[in-house]
Amino acid sequence: MPWNSEGGGGGNQGPWGQGPWGQGGGPKRPNPGGGRGGPNPPDLDELLRRGQDKLKQILPQGGGSGKFGWVLPIVLLVAFVGFNSIYQVQPDERGVVLRFGQYSRTADPGLHFALWPIETMEKPRVGAVRQINIGNEGSEGQMLTSDKNILGVPFSVFWRINDPKGYLFNVADPERTIRSVSQSAMREIVGQTKAQAILTTGKNTVEAQVMEITQTLLDDYNSGVTITAINLGDVQPPPDVKDSFAEVVRAGQEQQQLINQAEQYRNKQVRTAEGEAAKLVEDANGYKSQTVAEAQGEAARFLSVYDQYKNAKDVTRERIFLETMENILGKTNKVIVEDGASGSGVVPYLPLPELQKRASGATQN
Repeated sequence: MPWNSEGGGGGNQGPWGQGPWGQGGGPKRPNPGGGRGGPNPPDLDELLRRGQDKLKQILPQGGGSGKFGWVLPIVLLVAFVGFNSIYQVQPDERGVVLRFGQYSRTADPGLHFALWPIETMEKPRVGAVRQINIGNEGSEGQMLTSDKNILGVPFSVFWRINDPKGYLFNVADPERTIRSVSQSAMREIVGQTKAQAILTTGKNTVEAQVMEITQTLLDDYNSGVTITAINLGDVQPPPDVKDSFAEVVRAGQEQQQLINQAEQYRNKQVRTAEGEAAKLVEDANGYKSQTVAEAQGEAARFLSVYDQYKNAKDVTRERIFLETMENILGKTNKVIVEDGASGSGVVPYLPLPELQKRASGATQN
């Protein structure tokens, strides 16, 4: 059909892909779909001449003059207005109808009628995900980190339209706005992050924080844009200091290695000390249990003896005396003193048991 839009939507497209009058008609805005391409409109005079020729064949008496002479201009005008008032919105587009340049309504995919020239239609592509690359050329991507290092931080912003009205009317240049906002957010986050984290494990965190800040600012502007992803590229220091930066990174890695070795040694010593402490505690608990058991046994023995003592005090007293003297004298040198007139006084004690032990030991040798 002649009003079928091809390619990327946007702009005030008519039946020839460029608006109702080719290059004119309605407000001119940047085409969010990427260009106003399409075939050039046919010559208007030629189109009118052909229409007149066909109409003359239909009207009586050739339709050249007489009482039906006024019909031809009216029919051509109605046909031209109707032809330019029918629009087709593709599945990945939304139609924004403008009435005298002001927002009127939003049209879903399908065929729609907008009375030209009172109404025109913009058709931004809401289903397309667009990409903006930042920091790939020149010094645009050079940023200062929190530890006073300079890094080249190229990144890409992926976005799509979620509100056609806000996209068309609230921001004059959406792509430029997205570029500026995302770059400002990236500089803020990089300025709060150390260079080593950006180069290694902190990329995902940086991307998430920049995406959150960018989306918040765009929502404040009612830009009608959703940020779908932010991807960091190959983050590198400037070429002039790349070698020095690599030396610093290697030194940092060696430092971390030494720290890890020290931590490993510390953990080993701590485990050894904890094992020895646990052994001492166990030994102390064992000694405690042994001492308590011995004390309890002695107490039980004393109670037993006391019970016997209460039943036979004299016998028990003498038995205790004899046992005590046996324990004492058994560990001393014995001296026998013979009393009386016939006694010889001090009698040497011959330790026969000891002599027997010595004799048996000499025999074995």
